[in-house]
Amino acid sequence: MDTNTLSHNLIMTGQACFTPNYQPQGIVLERGLGAQVWDLEGRAYIDFGAGIAVSALGHQDPDLVAALQAQLNKLWHTSNLYYTEPAIRLAAELVQASFAERVFFCNSGAEANEAAIKLARRYASQYLAPQQRQIVTFVGGFHGRTLATVTATAQPKYHSGFEPLPDGFRYCEFNDFAAAERAIDGQTCAVLVEPIQGEGGIIPTQPGFLQHLRVCCDRVGALLMVDEIQSGMGRTGRLFAHEWESGLTPDVMSLAKGLGSGLPIGATLVGPKAAEILALGSHGSTFGGNPLACAVARVVLRKVNDPHMLQHIGYQGQQLRQALEAMNAELGVFQTIRGQGLMLGAQLAEAYQGQIARLLNCCRDQGVLVLQAGTDVLRLLPPLTINSTELQQGIHCLDQALRVFVTEC
Repeated sequence: MDTNTLSHNLIMTGQACFTPNYQPQGIVLERGLGAQVWDLEGRAYIDFGAGIAVSALGHQDPDLVAALQAQLNKLWHTSNLYYTEPAIRLAAELVQASFAERVFFCNSGAEANEAAIKLARRYASQYLAPQQRQIVTFVGGFHGRTLATVTATAQPKYHSGFEPLPDGFRYCEFNDFAAAERAIDGQTCAVLVEPIQGEGGIIPTQPGFLQHLRVCCDRVGALLMVDEIQSGMGRTGRLFAHEWESGLTPDVMSLAKGLGSGLPIGATLVGPKAAEILALGSHGSTFGGNPLACAVARVVLRKVNDPHMLQHIGYQGQQLRQALEAMNAELGVFQTIRGQGLMLGAQLAEAYQGQIARLLNCCRDQGVLVLQAGTDVLRLLPPLTINSTELQQGIHCLDQALRVFVTEC
């Protein structure tokens, strides 16, 4: 059968059988290597999306493949009724690499944030006043798709049709110091914040904002919880993005995406203030701490949490940002370019508002896969291991795509 026909038939089958809550691009990806992927027709693309910041070490990293194959030949699943070495080792290594004393494993970012929300409420029930049950989150943030985490997501477009939403969340303007001080009050048990808003448009916290939240939380006894699902695991050039704020110590941190570099895993890391809150039977996950995912995540953590790797991420991010700025100086496509490391967003100029889908298609047609964030933001999240040849190839494809985009618009 002709591969064109096969690809077309597969897409038609997918459209007929999947629930219609996604709108994938019209290609079928078959394989990957490094920062490249190929579709069924054999067309190659530079992957500047990394599966939405998931494929941290790119595709088919040999160390990850070896770790997975070794564990495949040992044990796949035990549930949380038994210990396994990969989960124990990974938990200990995450504790050593962070502020945390304890770790809860799950399977996704939404689950990690769900655990953080439950932990905050349980903490409040044990240590705070009866009226202190509210969790403050920020406009433009994104924390997941479960009913609790989508409510924590202060974006109405994600709420529509799912009402009634759970009570106990209060929304505050992002990066507004005065608004945060007013919102974090005697009803607040926790604050949940992304150091860099991902889905909201790659918007970093202003310098000092996280420390301001820490002070406000301490004033009322609330927990400071950082959502590092997209910004963590080296994505910004530090192991965790909140580390750019000197001296900051959160109480809780959620991880996922890059932690497994393609295998589903999430983790909720808990500091000393709340380390004992999730007592026996208070929370659980059948698949959490899966030995396959944990074996791979150990290698990811080891490779990412290396000074040379973090330096590489910072350097490559600087090269990509400078290339975007050079393109923009000539073409005037963007009004602002922001982000840190290999987590970059370029806001379309006013003349091109509403055309982000067209730009994504132009990029794909020119051989580079990119993402959208917010309403009109081009989001770039290449694999952290992207080499200079792959980066320059992707930049060239992006430059060609922007030229076609400007001509067509």
